[in-house]
Amino acid sequence: MTWTIGHLLAIGIGISLGLLGGGGSVLALPILVYVMGVAPKSAIAMTSIVVGVVSLLGVIPRSRRSKVQFKTVGVFGSATTLGAFLGARLATLPFVTETFQMLLFAVAMLLAAVFMIRRQPVANPTTQNPLDNYPPPVCKYCWLWLLTEGIGVGMLTGLVGVGGGFAIVPALVLLGNLSMSEAVATSLVIIALNSGAGLLGYIGQVPIDWQLAASFTFAAALGSSIGTYLSKFVPADRLQKSFGYFLIIVATFVLVQNRRAFEQIKFPTAHLPHYISRSS
Repeated sequence: MTWTIGHLLAIGIGISLGLLGGGGSVLALPILVYVMGVAPKSAIAMTSIVVGVVSLLGVIPRSRRSKVQFKTVGVFGSATTLGAFLGARLATLPFVTETFQMLLFAVAMLLAAVFMIRRQPVANPTTQNPLDNYPPPVCKYCWLWLLTEGIGVGMLTGLVGVGGGFAIVPALVLLGNLSMSEAVATSLVIIALNSGAGLLGYIGQVPIDWQLAASFTFAAALGSSIGTYLSKFVPADRLQKSFGYFLIIVATFVLVQNRRAFEQIKFPTAHLPHYISRSS
């Protein structure tokens, strides 16, 4: 029963990805951990497989329209890939606990939710430029900032398994000077590279249930095909904000599940008057 529920939810992840074009992959980790019972570090490695494969499937139709900017992939992707591998290696060190990773994941999920809620819907795509949702490019050639953010986003991918599309797309628009359609297509390639590098960092360091990872990924890919078909009939703008609020609920659940980390933090409030009296 648990296996069935988990894979049905994986199909739901794919449907949300197909409908919204991104964001749904962040649900893979909590489903693997809290439904399938996979240890967080192993679940993060398996999430990298799901995110990478589904992102590659999303690239196929866009690459036919020549939207992927491979020069930007080479610059920004090299930084994010390096960051993802380093983040995964860092995650396997003893002092990086599973609780810390889950808390960091919850924060990343909250950030993704904020981006989805605050992004303004396009009322009339034929007359309104999607770039109006972002400020104009900060500078014409911002490769240093692009590389810096790339390493940071990549390390986040390696540490918690999220694709980081909510940060990659704005970076490509603002710093890489790409159009929105180019940024979305290019980000999918970069996310796939990040996921592969993160997975390489975990292989041999944590146990991975390859059979479960394969079946879970297949279910998500199947759902993505369904979602892509449904997107022809359901406007993504109407779902985006609702999905953002749903992410907040899931992030809150993850924080509650790891609340012991906050309970273990002890502040010396009881001794504060004593210190004040001695200093006076």
